[in-house]
Amino acid sequence: MLNTWPLLWALLPIWIKNESVQSIDIKKYKSMIKSLFYLLTSRPDIMFSVCMCARYQANPKESHLSAIKRIMRYILGPINLGLWYPKISSYNVVGYSDSDFAGCKTDRKSTSGTCHFIDPALVSWHSKKKNSVSLSTAEAKYISTRSCYAQILWMRKQLSDYSLKLDHIPIHCDNTSAINLSKNLILHSRTKHIETIHHFLRDHVQKEDYILEFVDILELGLIDLNNLES
Repeated sequence: MLNTWPLLWALLPIWIKNESVQSIDIKKYKSMIKSLFYLLTSRPDIMFSVCMCARYQANPKESHLSAIKRIMRYILGPINLGLWYPKISSYNVVGYSDSDFAGCKTDRKSTSGTCHFIDPALVSWHSKKKNSVSLSTAEAKYISTRSCYAQILWMRKQLSDYSLKLDHIPIHCDNTSAINLSKNLILHSRTKHIETIHHFLRDHVQKEDYILEFVDILELGLIDLNNLES
């Protein structure tokens, strides 16, 4: 394992199936997870996969241990890879959000991911499994965008302490239905089941606190979570 480094596909989310019935040492598995969580402070590229493996700490199987080893093999490759924070003269905040749809094979819940930049510097990132099942891709993306803006709202508050006023903050999303949903003032049958807490996103759109923009992630060379094979 020490002399092997898989290709970039190791970054893909690890869809773990409980096909292996043989359990492994829970203490060993948890210690490996904790070590990887320590790296997440400077390695956002492995966050999604590590969080996926962390879900199985209660009863890990051999397949889960193989997934952990796969991540560690990837880490051994770009060992000098890190975050770059150059000196900047302006403070322009940009957010990106994405989500899969019913990605978890156990309970069909979606997993969202967000990241936030101040000019070219990545300052915040987040990946979390949703608490409820989304009924459509648009709903999953819409809720993910809400989480992205909640973080931006906190960042804007912190930057205001340094006399930096930020308005019309762009958030990039690759789903036009979620963007239109944030601009539609009328609740209809397809949106009334979404909890009220997520609709504060629409309220801030009307206040023009931020701008929700469409981005084609394929043109940016990124990975669409909805196009991954299980």
